[in-house]
Formats: sequence, C-alpha cells, structure tokens
Amino acid sequence: METKRILLIEDDELDVISVQRSLTKLDIGYELVTAYNGIEALTLLQGTDRHPAMNPLPAIILLDINMPKMNGIEFLKAMRNDDSLKHIKVFVMTTSGEQRDRNELGNLGILGYLIKPLNFNNNDKRVDSMDAFVQFHIGRILREEGA
Repeated sequence: METKRILLIEDDELDVISVQRSLTKLDIGYELVTAYNGIEALTLLQGTDRHPAMNPLPAIILLDINMPKMNGIEFLKAMRNDDSLKHIKVFVMTTSGEQRDRNELGNLGILGYLIKPLNFNNNDKRVDSMDAFVQFHIGRILREEGA
C-alpha cells in the first residue's frame, strides 16, 4: 500500500509542531510535507517540474489562511483553477472566525474548518482539539483513500 501524503501549509512553527504531534498518533502510514506560504505550496505542486516530494500529489492539504506572500484564500483560488490540483481535499486551520472567510472558503470547496486556539497558555485544549480533528477527519480520509 502506498504511503499517503499530507501537505501542511502553515507559517507558524508552533502549529506545525502541533499538527506533527497529532499525526504521529494515527495508525496509518503518511508522509507530511510542509510549505510556509501559498507561493511555496504552489511551487511544490504545479507543473511538469513538480517537486519530487509531491509525486504523487497529496491526498489532503491542511491550510492556514493568514500567511505572508500568498494567504490561504489566494492559494485556494489558484489551486481550484488548476485542473490537475482542484480535486485535492482541503481542510482549513485558522485563527479567523470571520463569517466572510467561512463563506468564501465554503464556496471554494473545503471539507472542514478548524479554528485554532489563540490561548497558548492552555496547550491541553489546543492538543485535544487538534488530536480529535486529525483522528476523525484526516484519519478517516486516509483510510478511505487506502481502500
């Protein structure tokens, strides 16, 4: 069985670590590739010179909205306009609870939306919500992809 690839597009190192820790608890083989903004992610994903780390393409993209250079919404619009990428499943992880963002992201075909906690003093809550998200959503999709 082929190892499933996950692309994490996140500029916050603490959030990258949190996702990595939660993914290690999955009982499914996966490979995590990280990009730190939308431009870097598109460079990894697009064209005939696609980065070797993206062959095959990821099964899932975990996407932050608020990033430098190219934010998550801009990235998602570019990705959805690329016929070779538009089928990839995307979950958004963000600190933004703005209804405008939710509506726009919903129109761009995301599968889910996780609001990241802003309170870094209580990491128990942060880890629990990330673990539950990874176990339920990401684990389910990777299992279905492997079937």
